[in-house]
Amino acid sequence: MKRFLFLVVLLFLFQGCEKDDICTPETPTTPRLIIEFYDSVNTSVKKVVANLKAEGEGADTALTFDLVSTIELPLKTNEDFTQYKLTINSTSATEANMDSIRINYTRNDIYISRACGFKTNFDLNLFNPIENSNPVGDTEFWIDTIEIIKNKIETEDDVHIKMYF
Repeated sequence: MKRFLFLVVLLFLFQGCEKDDICTPETPTTPRLIIEFYDSVNTSVKKVVANLKAEGEGADTALTFDLVSTIELPLKTNEDFTQYKLTINSTSATEANMDSIRINYTRNDIYISRACGFKTNFDLNLFNPIENSNPVGDTEFWIDTIEIIKNKIETEDDVHIKMYF
């Protein structure tokens, strides 16, 4: 009888226990847009970008990259587009050149777990995925061509866009 009572008490003690909910660093999160830069004349050659500043519309701070051929840009998870001003040679008063890109996509929210919440995957729009424009008064584009490599943005393992300049 004592054993039975002990087992019943033990059962009630463990009934209220829950598995720990921890979001590990290996858990996939919302992926960023991966952009690689290439030479516009010799399109198979990667090109290094110097002093690139990426200013996201509505963001408090700009992202800066120097001497890289690949960048990662976050996309908005609460809208179907993200706008960036990309300035090459941003530290030079005479050689700085700004292009504005608008990335158009649809969002797909995916539930991960109670601890991790949701992540968002993106599908670039088929007909108008990226718009490239210049600020008023600027007539020189530094980005010659934009090529979509992968329109589904689900991981950061693949290049999504190639930009030629």
